[in-house]
Amino acid sequence: MGVIKVGTSGWADRMLLRSGWYPRSANTPAGRLGWYAGRFPLVEVDTSYYAVPVPETTQGWVAATPDGFTFDVKAFSLFTGHPTPVAALPRDLRPTGGPARIRRRDLPPAAYDELWARFHAALEPLAAADRLGAVLLQFPPWFARGEAARRRVADLAERCRPWRVAVELRHGSWFDGPAAAETLTFLRKRGLTFACVDMPQGHPSSVPPILYATAGLALVRFHGHSGDWVDGDKQEKFRYAYGAQELRRWAELLVELAGQSDELHVLFNNCCGDQAQRDAARLAGLLGVAPVGDQTVRAAATG
Repeated sequence: MGVIKVGTSGWADRMLLRSGWYPRSANTPAGRLGWYAGRFPLVEVDTSYYAVPVPETTQGWVAATPDGFTFDVKAFSLFTGHPTPVAALPRDLRPTGGPARIRRRDLPPAAYDELWARFHAALEPLAAADRLGAVLLQFPPWFARGEAARRRVADLAERCRPWRVAVELRHGSWFDGPAAAETLTFLRKRGLTFACVDMPQGHPSSVPPILYATAGLALVRFHGHSGDWVDGDKQEKFRYAYGAQELRRWAELLVELAGQSDELHVLFNNCCGDQAQRDAARLAGLLGVAPVGDQTVRAAATG
């Protein structure tokens, strides 16, 4: 069985900082990351979706974490087709005289290529320190299945190389009937990780939680099952606590998935207060994994 790492989507969300999960002594960004890394071996970087970090920032993340700690990094929103505030771009790459939000087509090719170069430069300190897990390409809910969409996925994945790439598809057409098997085969042939998501069902943006490894790295993200998934604000959208029975069942399923892969990343994104951290800790206990300083890995020798 492959290595299992459990963590959460972010470590500095404002609701988390207000929750009291961090002690008063962890009162700096580095101190909070160090505290987090003493409790989990994995974290998802969400801030990179909103702006490309600078290498000095990611080098600081390396300095604040122990060997064996892993960052999964979400790709910048413009890359995956989301309308992006112009102000989120580096000043020298911002187009002038246009709308406040832009998409890829609004950026000159040279500026777009430079933005990717800076994304690579930002992640290089993580990769050099063996802290980079994967780049997550999270596509918008309107990104429907089709030949052009598949080319888009393949192109973006190629731009991320040589790093591992995870793909989260959030339009039901990718998983409608026989399309599900075709989608998984498409990802497997390209060595791309399928990002499985546990989320509320029955909505236009819902996709099923298919547990299937398409690459050496498997990934599962937990959003919860809030009743306010569509109409609620961020706090209500992710307000959900996983029950003991749910977590026990998921632990069984995740052990099976780890048997299909070399490494399994499990991330809780029910980020309301410190709920994600509490649920992640409970699941980690059920799986028998511990922080990196305590030999965090449930490895093949145990399976």
